[in-house]
Amino acid sequence: MGKNLYITATEARSGKSAIALGVMEMLIRNIDRVGFFRPIISGRSTSDICELYKDNDIDLISTHFHLELEYDEMYAYTEEEALHLISIGKQAELIDGILAKYNQMAERFDFVLCEGYEFSGSSASFDFDLNAEISNNMGCPVLLVANAHKKDSTKTFRSIKMYMESFDEMGCDVIATIVNRMSQDNSKEIIKQLETNILKEDHLTYAIPDDPSLGNPTIDEIATLMCADVIYGEDQLDHHASSYIVAAMHLQNFLEWYEHGTLVITPGDRADVIVSCLSAATSSTMPHISGILLTGGIKPEPQVLKLLEGFYKRIPILSVKEDTFQAARILDNLHAVISPNDKRKIFTALGAFERNVDVARLSDKIISSQSTIVTPKMFEYGLIQTAKTNKQKIVLPEGEDERILKASEILLKRDVVDLILLGDENVIKEKISHMGLILDKAEIIDPSTSKYYDDYVKEYFDLRKKKGISLEMAHDSIRDVSFFGTMMVRKGHADGMVSGAVHTTSATIRPAFEVIKTKPGCSVVSSVFFMCLADKVLVYGDCAVNPNPKANQLAEIAISSALTAKTFGVEPIVAMLSYSTGESGSGEDVDIVKAATKIAKDKLPEVFPDLLLEGPIQYDAAVDKKVAATKMPDSQVAGKATVFIFPDLNTGNNTYKAVQRSAGAVAIGPVLQGLNKPVNDLSRGCLIPDVVNTVAITAIQAQAEKGLL
Repeated sequence: MGKNLYITATEARSGKSAIALGVMEMLIRNIDRVGFFRPIISGRSTSDICELYKDNDIDLISTHFHLELEYDEMYAYTEEEALHLISIGKQAELIDGILAKYNQMAERFDFVLCEGYEFSGSSASFDFDLNAEISNNMGCPVLLVANAHKKDSTKTFRSIKMYMESFDEMGCDVIATIVNRMSQDNSKEIIKQLETNILKEDHLTYAIPDDPSLGNPTIDEIATLMCADVIYGEDQLDHHASSYIVAAMHLQNFLEWYEHGTLVITPGDRADVIVSCLSAATSSTMPHISGILLTGGIKPEPQVLKLLEGFYKRIPILSVKEDTFQAARILDNLHAVISPNDKRKIFTALGAFERNVDVARLSDKIISSQSTIVTPKMFEYGLIQTAKTNKQKIVLPEGEDERILKASEILLKRDVVDLILLGDENVIKEKISHMGLILDKAEIIDPSTSKYYDDYVKEYFDLRKKKGISLEMAHDSIRDVSFFGTMMVRKGHADGMVSGAVHTTSATIRPAFEVIKTKPGCSVVSSVFFMCLADKVLVYGDCAVNPNPKANQLAEIAISSALTAKTFGVEPIVAMLSYSTGESGSGEDVDIVKAATKIAKDKLPEVFPDLLLEGPIQYDAAVDKKVAATKMPDSQVAGKATVFIFPDLNTGNNTYKAVQRSAGAVAIGPVLQGLNKPVNDLSRGCLIPDVVNTVAITAIQAQAEKGLL
């Protein structure tokens, strides 16, 4: 397996950090321990206004991927230190120091992703030679990022040609080139020129179109850069400023100039501008600005501040000491970054990388073999990638919940699924606007006004009239978002449903029982949790649905759990758990497990002929090879189990929570199984990543139902 990769760019502002994000995620999917290292960092801010800050790329990568590294471990020198050593003729000492720091990391990690540095100003001439020398001494293959922003294909081609020839002269192994920030019109032409005239046969080349949103700073970045005082809207600082406008004209003229995402710059005593901006923010016919920057150190009068209190949740309002001209000049020179807390930019960058780069091929190029270890991050990233292979349409009944909306933006930006949001269309659109989200690709449906409503009512009535429901009751039920979403899945208007962020488990599962029903041969709906330990993924069932399953139900749960494990890439080896192993114990609880094991084994030839299944067995004998050698030495399951079937809900629920809290495992689920079509339940305390994972799981289940895996 390759041990490292060096990412360097042809010039500054090439979008190298966005490429590093994509490559890092690709590596983490395949390798257990990945480190991140920068030989040289800036160490200072882009402005003299604020204090020194951490290198953004180190902060971004280490925070987003939860790297267990101290900041000081992830770089060797600051730019100032490096230039000093070079200026006094100690470049060899500089290289030795970089290698010493890098080797400390390399000893601890299976792979180290290295990111080169571009010197600023007159020092930029050192860039190429130094990056080439560093990569050679580390033994790193190179991924070159070329900047095509505002360049025609000829200029871009010449720049890459010069770098490639120089790298070749210095003996560097450049394995791939990514032409970044490219105009859509030039992409095919430049790739053809490169492949025809410069690149070796096995050299990989990709083009990523320019996305202006990645170059738009957030209001938080602007506030930090200018040491601004946040007057209102501290929870709205993630808005992106797509443009700036100085409000120095009459109000009726100013309103014609600003657009969606504009940051309005105005002196703090211009109450007319402030009030008009806030009024426009409440209007459905006016563009939604990203914020207001008040200049001159002047804050509005008390009467105006009192008025603002009713509006402050709409848009952020900042105050700076600089005058309007100085503030505009500073903002005009601002170089936007991808901040660690800017999830929208992060997922936009990752989505662009995945859409335009053959990740599997690039991964094979960098890594000759994959690790057999599966970490929680690798498993979660694998869910996303599998879900993307054959996109499914998932309905989310709780479209008015902010967590659902934020997760939806992530899913759509990464092109994981197509989404339907249920709820009051005006409420949903209002929340999307005020949260600054981009959900143009999501379909929004109000059940009571939907074109499907009458058809769903009729079908539900036909399904349940023998159970005593009236037509009026059917109307009431289909107005409920959970019933409406479930009916969408039944009718094939959606491939799966995820709910439960607001509704109870019963409100999510009951419509599925009534409308979707269980699969042929299944008498029970059950659940599993994917327990992501440090180096492997185990499957626990049933820990969420059935309190006291009978023997035949326990057998069904075992087979369903094995099939679910296989769907998600976990080789199923099933342990039917009890407080005794083999024939060592007796009693009603043990007898149920024995009976369930026999029923399951009798069914296996028809449903899962190669499945290994054993029971009753204690947990320690199922998971620990040494214990297994003593208690069940001849078993093919003992010590190797990956799927654990608990005898009842009390045992299963407590066990999964104990492992989650005590062993630091990531518990993904519950994942429902046994239904004809996939429906999954969220916890009402769920976080945004939980929603993303559950939607991806539901999409994969839908793929499996269609035979697409």
